Amino acid sequence: MADLKTEKHTQSTASAVPVDSTDSSTHPGDVSSVWRTDDALLARLGYKSEFRREFSLFETVAFSFSIMGVIASVSSTFSFPLVSGGHVGMVFGWLIPCLFVMTIAASMAELASSMPTSAGLYYFSAKLAPPKYSALASWITGWANITGQVTLVTSIDFTCAQMITTAIAVGSDGRINLGSGPTFGILCAILFTHGIVCSAATHVLARLNLFYVIVNVGTSIAAIIALYVCSGDNKVSTSDAFTMFENNTGWADSGWAFLLAFTAPMWTLTGYDSAAHISEETAGAARAAPIAILIGVSATASLGWLILIAASFATASVPDLLASTLPLPMGQLFLDVMGKRGMLAIWSFIIVVQYVTGAAQGVDASRVVFAFARDRALPGSRWWKRMNKHTQTPVNAVWLVMVLAGICGLLGFSEAALSSLAGAAVIGLYTSYVTPIFLRITSGRDTLVPGPFTLGRWYMPIGIIACAWVSFIVVLLLFPSSSSTTADTMNYAVVIVMAVFVFASASWILSARKWFTGPISNVGNSETTSYDEKQEAQAQRD
Repeated sequence: MADLKTEKHTQSTASAVPVDSTDSSTHPGDVSSVWRTDDALLARLGYKSEFRREFSLFETVAFSFSIMGVIASVSSTFSFPLVSGGHVGMVFGWLIPCLFVMTIAASMAELASSMPTSAGLYYFSAKLAPPKYSALASWITGWANITGQVTLVTSIDFTCAQMITTAIAVGSDGRINLGSGPTFGILCAILFTHGIVCSAATHVLARLNLFYVIVNVGTSIAAIIALYVCSGDNKVSTSDAFTMFENNTGWADSGWAFLLAFTAPMWTLTGYDSAAHISEETAGAARAAPIAILIGVSATASLGWLILIAASFATASVPDLLASTLPLPMGQLFLDVMGKRGMLAIWSFIIVVQYVTGAAQGVDASRVVFAFARDRALPGSRWWKRMNKHTQTPVNAVWLVMVLAGICGLLGFSEAALSSLAGAAVIGLYTSYVTPIFLRITSGRDTLVPGPFTLGRWYMPIGIIACAWVSFIVVLLLFPSSSSTTADTMNYAVVIVMAVFVFASASWILSARKWFTGPISNVGNSETTSYDEKQEAQAQRD
């Protein structure tokens, strides 16, 4: 369906530059060649190289995979399939969306290979839209992506806080059950520590990802084995594990209830655009970014499905799990299957996975803020685009993300906090994902200059399926999880999304349309760091 080409890569009418797929972990001479190629390509895309290219191919794949934190994400969202279909919700409520998400990932991989820049999706939209609407397309995509990025940081760290309160409740045998206030306090503490981690130098972040992926994969495999083996004779039959359907939503239509289970995989399979956003920190980015996107999504989808199949076998009673007093039903399942000590042992690793997932997402979100500010699209852009001279990372952008995520975290005082935050994150991110894909199959059919990875003639049917799926899922996630809602249980995703939409629309109509022109080239700026200066700095560190 797709092919990897080794021919020369061109952008617009610029002269061709070979795309070297050499990994940055080989030889110094090879690293220099890759850096020179990457920086030249980035310059033709319109940007000077401001980051150190510390991410190798493997580390980029690890980052894309780690940002989805499969075992922690499944544990966080386990309540959705439990409520919306029970065993069928677990197994098929995960599988079906994953198949459609692969079409989005494939389309995004093609775009990232063609235009590897941290500006990512809003840059793709600007270049693929008709010239008359280029700035507007970029504006819409950028604001949608930032909305999704920030709320995804909040939702990940909020569920990490819930995991900690779950562990405290189990460890104290139910004597200590922390409410919304303490959970919000833990969330703020997590965001603060993530601000410190995400402000680190690129080479530190790149090395940390090796640790991330080991813990993530190891814990996922351990959870699969533990759920299936330790459940012993309490496992349900194979028939029940795959076909037993239970509607606990309150919606009369069971088909509609089942569709709401799609929230879990859609929230989990987000953030893989991170491979594009760190492409200015990646060696051989035109090749590494698409590979990272495809491997990250397919590996997360596969592991997540195996975890949920094991969980379906281990779930003797769906109503009992839903009746648990623990913040997260998956914690109750591990407790039932493994006992207190076993549950706390594996749960501690799951907390670590969720923590590092939040850190990875914080890096991703800060790069989007930096890039959008670099193109003067944010209030106070001159502050958020600044690079720290010591770490050579956008530290100001990192802390802006953490502050905004903390404000969104106030939704934690609502009973529907997770569904609201998850819905807002998915709607924001997937709107930004599908906009350049839609432009690719319409106005951008003859505009895109393929990179090393291309879908060839398959880009059109794959793109159509991707656009149709996102249109469906955005509407779905605006609905509440129950047919009867109150102020505490309503889906606040629509409030977050509409607030940003109104602000961005008003800004465009009243002001931005007069001065925002889309991505702004900064090549030739007096602050440009030369390739030789970067090479010398790298040599000094080594």
